[in-house]
Amino acid sequence: MSSESSVSPDRPQHRGVLQERGFLPFLIARLAAVFAMQIQAVVVAWQVYDITRDPLSLAYVGLAQFVPMVLLLLPAGDLVDRFSRKRILIFSWSLQAGCSALLLGLSWRGSPDINLYYGVLVLFGCGRAFTGPTLQSLLPQIVPRSQLARAIAVNSMIMKIAVIGGPLLGGILYAVGGSLAYGVCLGCFVLALLLLGRVPVPYAETFTPVENSAWRRFTAGIVYIRSRPIILGALSLDLFAVLLGGVVALLPIYAQEVLHVGPEGLGALRSAVAVGALLMGLYLSVRAITRHVGLIMFIAVMVFGVANLVFAFSTMFWVSFVALLVAGAADMISVYVRTTLIQLATPDAMRGRVNAVNMLFIGSSNELGEFRAGTSAAWFGTVPAAVLGGVATLAVAGAWMWGFKTLRRVDRFSEVEA
Repeated sequence: MSSESSVSPDRPQHRGVLQERGFLPFLIARLAAVFAMQIQAVVVAWQVYDITRDPLSLAYVGLAQFVPMVLLLLPAGDLVDRFSRKRILIFSWSLQAGCSALLLGLSWRGSPDINLYYGVLVLFGCGRAFTGPTLQSLLPQIVPRSQLARAIAVNSMIMKIAVIGGPLLGGILYAVGGSLAYGVCLGCFVLALLLLGRVPVPYAETFTPVENSAWRRFTAGIVYIRSRPIILGALSLDLFAVLLGGVVALLPIYAQEVLHVGPEGLGALRSAVAVGALLMGLYLSVRAITRHVGLIMFIAVMVFGVANLVFAFSTMFWVSFVALLVAGAADMISVYVRTTLIQLATPDAMRGRVNAVNMLFIGSSNELGEFRAGTSAAWFGTVPAAVLGGVATLAVAGAWMWGFKTLRRVDRFSEVEA
């Protein structure tokens, strides 16, 4: 087993995270890959709808990617812990690049067979199942533990650039031509693969799994999380806060019926959350949280709930925009603390499987959260559904503060190191 001290015993502690030899190429590679995924998500949805003119086809676009990802996440986490994470990420991005090439071919030929698009998206979902837990588990092998919290903040901030700019660029490229958009996606994945090849992993550890059966290896992440109240509390807090309190799915209804703004206003509202997260990520990359981290995470979730309540009651566009901006900033704090706690509280030998469960939680909260918001709006009305979501978030934060006292009392990140 290698350790940080054995790799670099005389490393200066004041060294900035961007000076770590592999961090910057890793960051740019991930940015390129996320740009590709964001552009492709927009373009393929528009193209499928252009072919079918059936709103239900958009649901199948999401389902085709979500189902294989969920089914493969736990086996993927096991492989991430047993083999080279860098090689697995190369495989995953190569598979997704191949999917972009296939979509490029379908678009170039003008194929009207929608099932071919769904088949490619199923394959793309398989690749994404390996990407999530690998990326989360690879970062601690690139930077030392002393720089991990700052690296997570910088990484989260940079990814928001892709989340904001990717869909916008995708729309522009699709207006020019779908084939061009898929070509750009393919180019981004190739760039990511070339840069990833230059990333060293000086803090990688090797281990021999002790579980005898594949099932025990697959479920070891769940067992480990259940035995660690800090990780279980952090994961489940985010799951239920987003599941019950998210309002993104309601934005089109609010834009049209409550705020009376057009598509431009809807775009601004959707970007407000990401802009708030980006600004907070920039702040955290400069001034990392070092004290009262557990309590700060709970406060951030409460601020997220209050901001969503303000949005729910607002009838003025600028108030709604600011509320979503604050919600995005608060969510970034929660994500930053949760991710750092999980990374530090998990031994390297378990990171792949624990992060696979984490990705499963994130995917479930986002997908099911949109379903919950839509059904609640249909049953109770749009504004009552948003209000109930905000109240539920506050209730969850209060209940988790009482039920997970160990998590609330965490003062410094170093206290939870595995």
